[in-house]
Amino acid sequence: MPTVRPRTRARRAATAVLAAVLAVSLVGCNEVSAGIADDYKQGTNQGFVSGDGRVQEIPEAERGEAISFTGTAVDGSTVSSDDFAGDVLVLNFWYAGCGPCRVEAPILQSTYADHKDDGAHFLGVNIYDGPEQATAFEETYGITYPSLLAREDAELKLAFASWTPLSAVPITLVLDREGRVAARFIGAVRDDTSLPTIVGDVLAEST
Repeated sequence: MPTVRPRTRARRAATAVLAAVLAVSLVGCNEVSAGIADDYKQGTNQGFVSGDGRVQEIPEAERGEAISFTGTAVDGSTVSSDDFAGDVLVLNFWYAGCGPCRVEAPILQSTYADHKDDGAHFLGVNIYDGPEQATAFEETYGITYPSLLAREDAELKLAFASWTPLSAVPITLVLDREGRVAARFIGAVRDDTSLPTIVGDVLAEST
């Protein structure tokens, strides 16, 4: 029987340690984040979610850490999570060529218009487009809240990685006043009651 060389034995040991670390990391993820793969429809690589707009609501006691981010908006300004401290923030991940994004755009805009004076802000995160394409979309659909450009911003993408793979949109996150994810829409928001209701509920929460 051939002798196992020390280098081979060490390599096998390192592989075993790496596997153990990965296993612990996966177990350590919270249930919502770990289940992301099951939340998306399978079978296409179209770049958007053909979901049914279902929503995951997370009780206050079970919410994770606040999301922290900084990015560049379509108009060139810098926007960060600190700008929304103490307020509710709705984050919508989109791009101009995404069919479901076009479907939900009027609902997002109307919900924003109804709640912007109540302490709720909306912010888009465009994952593919440059400023011209993003601006054209906003003008076509009457979007008046800002969007960040994430195409070439690795740090911005990383900030949201636990909650949405940026290769699959639309996804909408509702952050509470502490910056924690309170709800997540998977696929397009397809009715004009669910998002306003959830935004209203999160606004009504005590801090």
